[in-house]
Amino acid sequence: MRTLFLNPPSFEGFDGGAGSRWPATREIESYWYPVWLCYPAGMLPDSKVLDATAQGVSIDQSVQIARDFELLVLFTSTPGFDVDVRMARRMKDLNPRLKVCFVGPPVTIEPEKVLSNTVIDFIVRREFDYQIVAYAKGEKTLDELPGVSFRRPDGTFVHNPEGGYIENLDELPWVTKVYKRDLDFTRYNVPFLKHPYISFYTTRGCPAMCTFCLWPQTHSGHRWRLRSSDDVVNECRWAIDNFPGLKEIFFDDDTFNYKRERTIELCNKLAKLNFTFSCTSRVTTDEDTLRAMKDAGFRLLIVGFESGEQQILKNIKKGATVDMGRRFAKNAHKIGLTVHGDFIIGLPGETRESIRKTIAFAKDLDCETIQVSLAAPYPGTEFFDYAKKNGLIQLDAAMTDESGHQLPNLIYPGLDHAELVDWVERFYGEYYFRPQAAWRIVRRALFDSADRKRLYKEAREYLALRRKRKRFVADERRQSASALAHVDR
Repeated sequence: MRTLFLNPPSFEGFDGGAGSRWPATREIESYWYPVWLCYPAGMLPDSKVLDATAQGVSIDQSVQIARDFELLVLFTSTPGFDVDVRMARRMKDLNPRLKVCFVGPPVTIEPEKVLSNTVIDFIVRREFDYQIVAYAKGEKTLDELPGVSFRRPDGTFVHNPEGGYIENLDELPWVTKVYKRDLDFTRYNVPFLKHPYISFYTTRGCPAMCTFCLWPQTHSGHRWRLRSSDDVVNECRWAIDNFPGLKEIFFDDDTFNYKRERTIELCNKLAKLNFTFSCTSRVTTDEDTLRAMKDAGFRLLIVGFESGEQQILKNIKKGATVDMGRRFAKNAHKIGLTVHGDFIIGLPGETRESIRKTIAFAKDLDCETIQVSLAAPYPGTEFFDYAKKNGLIQLDAAMTDESGHQLPNLIYPGLDHAELVDWVERFYGEYYFRPQAAWRIVRRALFDSADRKRLYKEAREYLALRRKRKRFVADERRQSASALAHVDR
């Protein structure tokens, strides 16, 4: 079956790949690669990967493209699910022979709810690589495929047993070859990475137990599985040779440097490529490992610091302390590594005082760039269960507005929706309008013409969203005041 792998255009600028903490269009246009879809696509030579939003393809255009295919594999998300279903229905109306399969975290959590949409023929829970390939090639029927759920003709549901995770990752194809075949890599932009960049995984799964993180709890699991260092280095070498103008390779693992020995082994081999790399990192990484990474060509680390309140880190089972974060940032900067710090407003136990601590903590760390997210309790995560049990979540509240920007659906005693959004803005403002932070941005603009253009574009996008958030805060407070006045009357 000729197969279309679709990362759908749920919203303009929507980046479904950022789902663990950021379920929406972000402040500044950013796109991560559709890595999960590219693995099975690499095993089906006549397939196509369509990363619609990143490649500038509209919903109408996506519907027309689907006319030429027999199987649609759509990677869905919680905030984009309703749009995805409507789009799949339009595709099937135009192409009745099209079989529709949904994959992604929502199908693992609520398979029967997903399949109640009759346009969806079947789903694959968790990892889906080999199941899709076997079905598309006609090697197995749906009832023979592990992890598959589907409807019988009488409307009842079948949920095949899980088949276990893929252990030998070296047997999977290189996703970079699919990027070369189907994607324009110059269209992928992340503000803190060099442009153009590519990203892929060197591992799957994450041993950390963070309660808010979507992927290990709903999709890739906590079992940490590794590609061999030779396989990773060989793919890097191929990418460097086949993507003219490539400036950086980013390892988008949930946890890249979790194991010291493996990281150092890989770094010793990457160093021979004489290229620039970046990756995710935990604050538990020691100074010797950071030095090995720097010597291998690593430039930037994305680090989830999350909060400056120790009790909140305990509440979310972060497995790290505030002091570890400080020591990590100090070591990284001493060695000459750049740090992009991730922080979250609205985690369990949040108060005005804890937010103040987190802002002070971020300033103390002085990361080169930061991202501040509203806490997003996704179904299927321990965080969602906690919020539901304690009455903190509005279950019918939207996670995004009509254009895909994130909305809060949590509320804590003394912290309403408007204030949570306002704290995000105050966090960014207080952080970036410090002299040393502002000078870093000005220096980039002065000495790098390419960065100057990017910074100008990013500034316009961020200021537009800031105005929108201010309107949201004002509207929320106006509605609250009106409600209180009504009660008083």
